[in-house]
Amino acid sequence: MKVGVIGTGYVGLVLGAGLAETGNHVICGDIDAEKIRILNEGGIPIWEPGLDGMVLRNREKGRLRFTTDIQGLVRDSTVVFIAVGTPPQEDGSADLHHVLGCAQTIATTMDGYRLIVVKSTVPVGTCDKVRDIVAANTTHPFDIASNPEFLKEGDAIQDMMKPDRIVCGVDSPRARELLEDVYQTFMRTGNPILFMDVKSSEMTKYASNAMLATRISFMNEMAALCDSLGADIDCVRRGMGADPRIGSKFLFAGVGYGGSCFPKDVKALASTGRECGLPMKVLNAVEEVNAAQKRLLVEKVVGHFGPDLSGLKLAVWGLAFKPNTDDMREAPSIEVISGLTELGATVSAYDPVALTTAARVPEIGGNRGCTIVTTCAEDALDGADALLLVTEWGEFRNPDFDELKRRMKGNVIFDGRNIFDSCRVRDAGFRYYSIGRP
Repeated sequence: MKVGVIGTGYVGLVLGAGLAETGNHVICGDIDAEKIRILNEGGIPIWEPGLDGMVLRNREKGRLRFTTDIQGLVRDSTVVFIAVGTPPQEDGSADLHHVLGCAQTIATTMDGYRLIVVKSTVPVGTCDKVRDIVAANTTHPFDIASNPEFLKEGDAIQDMMKPDRIVCGVDSPRARELLEDVYQTFMRTGNPILFMDVKSSEMTKYASNAMLATRISFMNEMAALCDSLGADIDCVRRGMGADPRIGSKFLFAGVGYGGSCFPKDVKALASTGRECGLPMKVLNAVEEVNAAQKRLLVEKVVGHFGPDLSGLKLAVWGLAFKPNTDDMREAPSIEVISGLTELGATVSAYDPVALTTAARVPEIGGNRGCTIVTTCAEDALDGADALLLVTEWGEFRNPDFDELKRRMKGNVIFDGRNIFDSCRVRDAGFRYYSIGRP
């Protein structure tokens, strides 16, 4: 099948590569000429494990092309996916101008039937707006479908090629048939492709991400209570997770969630609720708890050293919002580093992958109190009064504590992800602070 994908970010690029991998002929388009240049020269503008090989393989086979010619993409495709960003506006609502702009371009370019699939995360009712724009600007037949993505950064290839479910909102047999053709290869494991109405499909994405964000914030609030009562959140987590009604996923306490999805989707869903006259009390609380959690490590540092951090050097391990990605969007490290330097500390920060993207973040790369270490994690420790673990990369999980002690000036570790064995750390001679553990 001839497929067009507008947008070459995390979602669009993984989608395009995955569809090409199963034999479709895919054109990925973007108005960012630099991004397309990188892709056409064999590079990858984002870091996602396994994506580079899949893109290269399908480019060489002629099944995957990249272009800035969006109109040409529309003319050469039967199914056109819209996979552009929907960033939050000041009021938390989703900015739809990229999505609606794509609709306008498709409508004025299409020369026959098209199935237009909204892959971007959009509020309920967006597909209706897309439909209205297309109908007002073309006489050709078309269908609109909703097909939200459920890709986890760092595991996006696995999620694309072996999805646990595919959600499709359709309102015509033709649209359903085409999406079945597109996705049939991906469902051979027996996991479902769920067809439903368009508005329910749009809602499913927001509700899913909001539920996961809620679990994280709930556990962080429980961790705070454990800190006050002397209980251990890890024990509580295991006890809760063993209940099949709850399950074990997304029950880890830490310094809050970030990334491209949870923060903006919680905000957007809360905004939608307000538009409907519903206060969305739970979602507002989820946001409030997460904002407070991002400040928690700084508060623990202040609790140990006092409110004036002048003269202290603090090492930070982990900048990306989660492991196995270079994505810095809403990363807790931004809040942590900003808070530390505002109180007078200097920061030496390291991340295995996100150094380049972190350097473009004003609060980090433009922060005179912060130095990004590009060599290795241990080099960030030289002369440090304390270590703050912010992102739980695998390489941080089993450090040589003797080497840490040799490198560091101080003997304090703040573990923002509870990845270290507290007894081992203390036996090595360190003062140890974690999240919700005695």
